[in-house]
Amino acid sequence: WHLGDNYPLRPHDQGFEACLYHGGGGVTQTPDYWGNDYFDDTYFRNGIPEACDGYCTDVWFREAAKFIESHRSEPFFCYIATNAPHAPYNVGDEWKQPYLDAGIAEPMASFYGMIANIDHNVGSLRARLVELGLAENTILIFMTDNGTAEGGFNAGMRGQKGAAYDGGHRVPCFIHWPAAGLNVGRDLPLLSAHIDLFPTLCDLCSLGRPAVPAIDGQSLAIPVLGFDAVLPESLTSRTLFVHSQRIEEPVMWRTCAVMTSRFRLVNGHELYDIERDPGQTEDVAARYPDLVQRMRTAYEAWWSDLAPSFDDDVRIVIGADEANPTTLTCHDWHSEEVPWNQPSVERDPAANGYWLIDVAQAGRYEFALRLRPAGISRPLNAGTAAISVDDLEAVIEVAPGAESARLEMDLSPGPVRLQTWFEEPNGQSRGAYFVTIRRLSAE
Repeated sequence: WHLGDNYPLRPHDQGFEACLYHGGGGVTQTPDYWGNDYFDDTYFRNGIPEACDGYCTDVWFREAAKFIESHRSEPFFCYIATNAPHAPYNVGDEWKQPYLDAGIAEPMASFYGMIANIDHNVGSLRARLVELGLAENTILIFMTDNGTAEGGFNAGMRGQKGAAYDGGHRVPCFIHWPAAGLNVGRDLPLLSAHIDLFPTLCDLCSLGRPAVPAIDGQSLAIPVLGFDAVLPESLTSRTLFVHSQRIEEPVMWRTCAVMTSRFRLVNGHELYDIERDPGQTEDVAARYPDLVQRMRTAYEAWWSDLAPSFDDDVRIVIGADEANPTTLTCHDWHSEEVPWNQPSVERDPAANGYWLIDVAQAGRYEFALRLRPAGISRPLNAGTAAISVDDLEAVIEVAPGAESARLEMDLSPGPVRLQTWFEEPNGQSRGAYFVTIRRLSAE
């Protein structure tokens, strides 16, 4: 999911009727259920922790098959976003052993084993669709979210996950729909992106499109279905953009690519002819100065369109009837140093950051500050615990050995900034990595 672990950002807050997911952007990250390791883990079913048997990828596909079976008599949308292949590269021996036997060293053997397991599960899902009589008229899409994260095969492209070169962001996308003739191999020679899938599916399924918000992508329905109609210039001569920021404030020209069907302008100054040089080995910017300027101008217009949203903060809501209590984790700190996974939390770094929250209702609130999630023992050291919510502050003494420090505060509704501190007599200071907030009463 990777789009927020608290209300109103969870998948079941955003329109999914049924969901099963792990926390954060990957299993073992800080918001994930503590102690998950890919095998027999606890995941969240519509927000409620549930113990699940089996390997993570097997669980996702098994639950997807159950969902499909229960909705086989009606239209359905099923989205399977696997965490594999992703570090840590945990996979069963039966999947990685063939690669070890072939002389492939770790961690690549496990990386390939994870991919083989996904391949097996996709095949099993397709077979189940056949058994259920759904294969002919189900649109099945397979794609990935970025280039390889561990090296190895990358189709000759330059770079890998996180890079502005094609190896970082160019991915496979297969669409299979036998009832519409999409059951044989055919390449679509058009520049396209993930943003095109939504309008394409709306057209393929004869669904209306919402008036707002504006849809960035374009429908590929006509070329996908193989019609010989003349395609609009907006499809054949389009310019697309990708960038990777991963910092607090977006920076213009940071890790970006401006893309046309033939050229890639990387980081604002390197130009590559993808038709002649798909591996992006020769910078031809000096040969096409006018084209570089046109592509820079296109990027600047795109950036200007995005810029007004840069000041829009995505806030975690506390005190709402839909989610009370709410647990914040340091994964969502605004900070230079974020303990983003459970191993980094276990090192107890002397780090701190703040959360941007929105108080849903005025009332009395309790804050339980911890260095581990509730139920995981990590006694606090002697000292003080403090919290600030904008200009409100509270401090208490921490009893040695206590598992949490609890403070209360009266809050008014609205957006605020929240930060916590554990201060020890030796001068050591860190933020609470986990804060559970409960609205005790409403005004």
